[in-house]
Amino acid sequence: MEDEKTHCSDGEGCRRILEAAENLFADKGFDAASMNAIAARAGISKANIYHYFPNKDALYLAVLRAASGNLRALLAEAVASHGSVTEVLRHFAKSHLEALLERPRLVRLVWREVLEKGAPRARELAEQGFAGVFSALVDILVVGQERGELRPDFDPALVASLLIGANVFFFQARDILRHYPPVHFADDPAAYDEGLVDLLLRGLEAAHGGQPNPVR
Repeated sequence: MEDEKTHCSDGEGCRRILEAAENLFADKGFDAASMNAIAARAGISKANIYHYFPNKDALYLAVLRAASGNLRALLAEAVASHGSVTEVLRHFAKSHLEALLERPRLVRLVWREVLEKGAPRARELAEQGFAGVFSALVDILVVGQERGELRPDFDPALVASLLIGANVFFFQARDILRHYPPVHFADDPAAYDEGLVDLLLRGLEAAHGGQPNPVR
């Protein structure tokens, strides 16, 4: 059960603590980021942090909850702004990638902890709300199948994984992609996501039933 002190409500002070913690956790890793350093970065006393968070782990989990809350808000905005499932997917894909690119430290924080701590951190990420975001995206895909907007014969969880995973890959590999001659979208995230969603919606296989020619 969450400790009630893991939630802060005074606006600016809480924002400064979470922002400082996010930056230091991302730059140094959870273990190396001290509460003293977080307090100094936030410009407040260490005691003030403990007023909101009983320990460093509670602060870390609060950073994760804030991140998952931002993603839930993006998905809710996409649903509220569009009637069709296909347009919701386009809106969310674009907004999700923009969020990754705008907060690179947060993305590095998440992946650093998963890579270094493995399954325990992965479970915490899921429990702090990321699994809820993923499930909500799957539910939207299911609605599309039920409405007849999308094919009924695909696994919605697989498509949700492809969409989110492709955005994470773009975030991680964009600097490399810029040096691949065939790539023209490395500096155009919107075009990348537009093409990505088109492929997910339409598939790669041609509609005709003829025999494919061998690749040469």
